[in-house]
Amino acid sequence: MRRSSIGLFLIALSCTTGAAEPAPSAIDSDGRTITLSMPARRIVSLAPHATELLFAAGAGARVVGVSEYSDFPQAAKRLPRVASSAGVDLERTLALRPDLVVAWRFEATRGPLERLAGLGVTVFVSEPRQLGQIADNIEALGALAGSSAVARSAAAALRADLARLRATYAGRTPLRVFYQIADKPLMTVNHEHLISSVLELCGARNVFAQARGIAPVVNVEEVLAADPDVIVAGRSNPADAGWQMPWKMRYGALRAVREDRLVATDSNVMHRHGPRIVAGAEALCERLDALRRRAPAAAGRHAAKVASRH
Repeated sequence: MRRSSIGLFLIALSCTTGAAEPAPSAIDSDGRTITLSMPARRIVSLAPHATELLFAAGAGARVVGVSEYSDFPQAAKRLPRVASSAGVDLERTLALRPDLVVAWRFEATRGPLERLAGLGVTVFVSEPRQLGQIADNIEALGALAGSSAVARSAAAALRADLARLRATYAGRTPLRVFYQIADKPLMTVNHEHLISSVLELCGARNVFAQARGIAPVVNVEEVLAADPDVIVAGRSNPADAGWQMPWKMRYGALRAVREDRLVATDSNVMHRHGPRIVAGAEALCERLDALRRRAPAAAGRHAAKVASRH
């Protein structure tokens, strides 16, 4: 009996230890299936939003290097910087021995990413274009880092917030919005950009949705022709209203100026394709809805008073 029991135990043990864990796999923003031999333990993020996504996915402890401006959450500030808007420091990146690199593809990173891939480094491209894709990215990164439980929870909470906002602002009177991402040169976004998805969520319409290029340069004449109901500007300091002065001083005929509908958002939140943009979207939706409810005549009188003080 003893030998039989020991034999059965050894057979059971061999079956247990022989059962291989499935290789972590996920689909990136390029539609590529990324597969690792085991969950990533040393991850390098080459974009600030990717850093935020990794921490949201429960993989923050495995991030060993980040890009310039990766300042959220607080723990990200203490990590080595290996990239900037000018490009990627390949030597420093490789020295960190990453088993996964999470990147945003643009002109300055295209060459370095191809070089990393050529050297056998696994690269996950993260570029959400719709708000729901942020949750998808969180789940994908959680799968690759072995933190799926945390990632699924974070993604579910994000999707619930988006569903609530859609239900709240669906059917509201549309507002035509010019979103200003920069003033020198004057730049906006088209329908492919995540910010345009935020405007849709709020029941607003991007007046340059059909423009060519995801972040086109426009001129003032084009803005005047579009005559938006609201001008929204992404600013690093939303409390600084200095950006409004050129519009108020020179273009008072614009509906948005005439009715005092100029709004600033935090660019550190709204211009990153990470989970915080959902909270930024909620704040913007509330601001736009307040303008929507305000009587245009009263807004016009207020604008006149503002103009008289300058």
